Amino acid sequence: MEIGLLALGLAAGVLSGLFGIGGGVVMVPALIAIFGFDILDANAISLAAMLLPVGILGVIAYYRAGYVDFKKSLLISLGLVAGSFFGAKIAMNIGEGLLAKLYAGLLLYVAVGYLDIPSLIRKKRSGPTATQPPRGSAWAFILLGIFAGVIAGMFGKGGGLIIVPALVTMFRFDSKTAAATSLTALQLPVGLPSVIIYAQQGHLNIRYAAFIAGGILFGAFAGTKIAIKTPSALFKKIYAVFLFVVTAYLLYKYL
Repeated sequence: MEIGLLALGLAAGVLSGLFGIGGGVVMVPALIAIFGFDILDANAISLAAMLLPVGILGVIAYYRAGYVDFKKSLLISLGLVAGSFFGAKIAMNIGEGLLAKLYAGLLLYVAVGYLDIPSLIRKKRSGPTATQPPRGSAWAFILLGIFAGVIAGMFGKGGGLIIVPALVTMFRFDSKTAAATSLTALQLPVGLPSVIIYAQQGHLNIRYAAFIAGGILFGAFAGTKIAIKTPSALFKKIYAVFLFVVTAYLLYKYL
C-alpha cells in the first residue's frame, strides 16, 4: 500500500508541475479506483497531502524561468483559504454519487473550454490574433481563489483545476504563467480548513497522506521541467486530453 501511494504521489506531482493543478485531480480518482477508498476519504487524503509546500521545487523552477507572479499567487491563496472551508461543508452534506457527477461535469466543462474549438475555427479562417496582456484587479484574483477553494473543498483538489483555466481565459495569462502562478498559490496550507472538517468527521488517514506528499515533492519538479520545455499550444491540448480521460472514468464509475 505505502509503495503504491508513494508512486501515486510521484504521478500526481508530475501532473501538478505540468499543469499547476495541485495533483488532486489524479489522486482522488486513483485512491477510489485503485486503493478502494470512498470519495470523502479520498478527498481528505488528497487535501492533506497538499498541505505542505510539496510543489516548492516546481515553483523554484518556474520562477527561474520567469513564469511566477508572486503577488497574484498570494491574492489567490487568500481566497483559497476562505473557500475551502465552505467547500468541505458542502461535501459533507451531499451524496457521494452526486458529488462525483458534479465533479465529472466540471472536468468536462473545463476540458472543452481548454480546447477552445470556436477559437481554433476562427484562427483557421482569419489567421493568428495578437496576444493580449494579462488583466484583473486584486479583488478579482481573491474571488477566483474563493471559488476555486469551494471546488477544492468539495472535490479534494488543490483548486488549480479552476485557477489555471480561469487565468488563461478570463485574465489572459499565458498557459505556462497560469500554471506557475497557480502552483505557487497552492504552496501555502490553503486547504487546512477543509482538512480539519474532513478529519473531524473521521475521513482522514494522515499516514497515507504523508506517503503521497513525499512523492509529490519530487514529481512536481520533474513535471515543471517538462512544462517549461513544452510549447504553450501543445501544453493546452495535452491538459484538455488529460481532463477528458479523468471525466470518462468518473462517468463510467458513477453513472
